[in-house]
Amino acid sequence: MKVNVYGIDGQQTKTEIELDDNVFGITPNDHVIWLDVKAILANRRQGTHATKNRSAVSGGGKKPFRQKGTGRARQGTIRAPHMVGGGRVFGPQPRDYSQRVNKKVKKLARRSALSYKAKENKIMVVQDFNYEKPSTKNMVNLLKNLNLEDKKVLLCTTEYAPALIKSAANLYNVEIRESITFSTYDVLKADTVLFQEGAVKKVNEVLAQ
Repeated sequence: MKVNVYGIDGQQTKTEIELDDNVFGITPNDHVIWLDVKAILANRRQGTHATKNRSAVSGGGKKPFRQKGTGRARQGTIRAPHMVGGGRVFGPQPRDYSQRVNKKVKKLARRSALSYKAKENKIMVVQDFNYEKPSTKNMVNLLKNLNLEDKKVLLCTTEYAPALIKSAANLYNVEIRESITFSTYDVLKADTVLFQEGAVKKVNEVLAQ
């Protein structure tokens, strides 16, 4: 599979680049995609939610009233779960939500996600570029030139590019990942996956094996 390479001015160059069929042309495995995305979203959970049970609520050390003779049900503490201001029964407690997916499954999931995008013609390639200093205006102009201003875009760069990352920091619809560091979820969430030319070569090398 070959795709055209565009310049940052939005004009098609004379160059075409090969998308490896082992990466962009496989039969997608939906179950593997589900496993990887589920793990990614689970690993984002902090798991810091907590409620206080009766032992953690302050106060209640004294019996609220005497055992007999009041006509009321006996009570041992005002911090029991059935009392107003008491502890909570079976409330959430801090826990680890992380899940592990083995490397082969993660690689297959990313290849499957990229193959879906390739079949939908939602993969574009742009020449390698960088900015001398961060510029949101330049990033917006790039998206306009490529007719991507109204789409969610995943931009995969050839190398770590701080200026590009900062240029897109204020753009809610643009995510930037260095070369091969994108996840399955990043690919699926984007309307268009925009690769720099050098990034495509790295993806072909790493994911095709």
